[in-house]
Formats: sequence, structure tokens, C-alpha cells
Amino acid sequence: MSTTQPRPRLEVIVASTRPGRVGRVVADWFIAEAGQHNGFDVHVSDLAELNLPLLDEPNHPALRNYTKQHTKDWSATIDAADAVVFVMPEYNHSFSAPLKNAIDYLVHEWRDKPAAFVSYGGLSAGTRAVIALRPVVSMLGMMAINAQVAVPSRVHVTAEKTFVSDPALDASAKAVLDELARLAPAFKALRAAK
Repeated sequence: MSTTQPRPRLEVIVASTRPGRVGRVVADWFIAEAGQHNGFDVHVSDLAELNLPLLDEPNHPALRNYTKQHTKDWSATIDAADAVVFVMPEYNHSFSAPLKNAIDYLVHEWRDKPAAFVSYGGLSAGTRAVIALRPVVSMLGMMAINAQVAVPSRVHVTAEKTFVSDPALDASAKAVLDELARLAPAFKALRAAK
């Protein structure tokens, strides 16, 4: 009887909540790439759908003494993840407030997980937002991988909000997914050993 290991769970977090956003279009492209990669069970957390209120827990997140159901649900979602991809815009040279809020709800749930970034925006393709987020995820004990996807959205998202990929973007998505697939089992073992 053969035993097959379950595939690592990849949590894709769609960080923009702005009406008219292109983030979901970019995320849907990456989610499809992850599905074709076949190395993960892909789960999606769209912050626009989660609608987490501005941090409203009375206790410090490090205590894990949550009083609100939305926090308990969010905690369980991130706890179950083996790797995380942030699909994120750049707002004023940084990442979005809803993403910071979602991150700050939790502490321990993020620890010892590889993280990657799919950024989008104008000519910078959201890379300055990634630079701002890297120290945050590092502080939480995540390992931000070097491979990333940077999408100049004016080039790759049409006026009708459809995504137009190219071989370079597809290759960068594959590099991200390959690296996460390589690291996720090792980090899972590290978490299990604690």
C-alpha cells in the first residue's frame, strides 16, 4: 500500500480591497499558474471578501487569546498554510493598509513559513511595496524568498480587466512556485519539531 504525502497548502492573499482594483485579475492569473504547477493545494484569501475590521482584538496577538470569530477564522486559515504568496499593489511606495491590518492580526501563525510576492503597479510593478513588506514578514519569522513576480499592470492588464501574460512572467511565476515547493516541506518539518 503506497502512502502519498499531502501537497503543501499554498495561501494566496489578495491584498487590495479597492473598488475597481486589478488585484483579483492578477491573482487569478497566478492562481491558475499555481494550479498548473500542481505542487500545492491552493487556497485563496481575498481581503476584500474577508473584510477584516481594523484590528479590534482587546489582547495582543502574541497571546493568541482571540475574542472575535473573524480573528479565530483568520488564525486558522494562516495556521493551516505551508507557504504564503502576497498578491499586492503598490500604494505611495508601500503596501496597502488592509494588508498591514491582516498581517497585524496574528503573530505566531506566520512563523516559519516561506513567503513570496506577486506585486503589480505602474512602471515599478509594485517592487517598492515588496521592499517595504520584506522586513515586516522577516520580523514575523517568515522567510521571504528571492524569486518574485513583478507585473507592470498597465502592460499586462487590459482596459477590460483581462490579464495578458508573457513568457517572462510565466517563468517568474514558475520560479516562485518551484522555490516555495522546495522550501515548504522543510519549514513544515521545522514547525512540527517545536
